[in-house]
Amino acid sequence: MRLAQTCLLAGVVATVAAVAATPPASSEATAAPSSMARATAARPAQTARHFTLVIHGGEGNFQAMPPDEVAAERVTVKEAMEAGYRILNRGGSSLDAVEAAIRVMEDSGHTNSGRGGVYTRDGIPELDAAIMDGRTLAAGAVASVKHVKNPISLARLVMEKTPHVMLVGDGAERFAQSQGVAMVTPFYFFNERRWKEYQTKVAGESIKQSSAGPLADEIHGTVGVVALDAAGNLAAGTSTGGLFYKMPGRVGDSPIIGAGTYANNQSCAVSGTGVGEFYIRNNVAADICARVRYTHISLAAAANEVVMKELVAQHGEGGIIAIDPQGNVAMPYNGDAMMRGVVREDGKMTVTVWAPDASSDVGTASPN
Repeated sequence: MRLAQTCLLAGVVATVAAVAATPPASSEATAAPSSMARATAARPAQTARHFTLVIHGGEGNFQAMPPDEVAAERVTVKEAMEAGYRILNRGGSSLDAVEAAIRVMEDSGHTNSGRGGVYTRDGIPELDAAIMDGRTLAAGAVASVKHVKNPISLARLVMEKTPHVMLVGDGAERFAQSQGVAMVTPFYFFNERRWKEYQTKVAGESIKQSSAGPLADEIHGTVGVVALDAAGNLAAGTSTGGLFYKMPGRVGDSPIIGAGTYANNQSCAVSGTGVGEFYIRNNVAADICARVRYTHISLAAAANEVVMKELVAQHGEGGIIAIDPQGNVAMPYNGDAMMRGVVREDGKMTVTVWAPDASSDVGTASPN
């Protein structure tokens, strides 16, 4: 027993001696873990924020337009991209970016939307618009409104404030008034060049509005935006005055969900421009997204199959812009030209009308 106690005591003494002989850690080494923790806490995680906004100012015969008007529309599209970019760059939603960009184009008077809406046979613009949230599949649309300054914002109110998807005509305008939406008289939409075109038609110039061959200058100018935000959500919106000299009450594809406007996080977001009757018959926007989702082909392949093959086979002139959840973009058109633009998180903006178009680079968007 005495021998065991002696051995145990000797072992304890040896351990204490070994610890005492070990040189103490320096203050720098001791502080290292806590310093590293503080440095890590002070340095925010660098999360990549990828986002993209794609825009169109319509498809049609831009060669027939006065050059100064083409230039003015190009500037408008650039300003609209900048408005959408600022929202996406600060982490805003694709839905907000789409609405903001389209409002710029509606207000400009240089596109066939909002203030620049073309005249019906009665000489009064009738405006259509739609917007869709790819995250929830919520959607709103308005058609044949005559006194609404920004139809795209009214479409969003339909989506958010009613149980419906589409309101038309007087009913849509009564709803707008109930929501405090800015209303205007038809004089707000006056455009001298288009008024002269309208007077020429009324005076007896023949017009062809058959489904087979509308005049090119009757279909250009519809506007649309699709966007992918940093959270990975898609949205789409479209706004138009429709066909020039159309029958009062005619509604095209732009406000019809699935035809001219569609967004679904599972596939893509699409906005179309062209002869709406063909887009309605072929459910163009939703069809492109369905091909992406169910056949697993690329966005570009799906868009080309619909726009460059099926529509062409039916003599349906037009184009689309589209984006998928990975940020891939498609912008096919089968007519003379389509004004289209792209801006990503780096801020570099391009606006292209013809292919090729040497003047597509329009600078870098300001984040402020």
